Amino acid sequence: MSIGKIRTILYKIAKYLGDINAVKRAIKKGDFTPILKRIIRRIYGYITGRGMPK
Repeated sequence: MSIGKIRTILYKIAKYLGDINAVKRAIKKGDFTPILKRIIRRIYGYITGRGMPK
């Protein structure tokens, strides 16, 4: 898997989350926890119909 391919996937995720800056930050730092948390929150909200308790 090339870097370009990974990047493309990340940008697709970013489009879904609506925050490309977070993804860019993650690419620079190599830290994906904020994005993962966000994805989990999105899925949780989608299933339960409300936001996740912080």
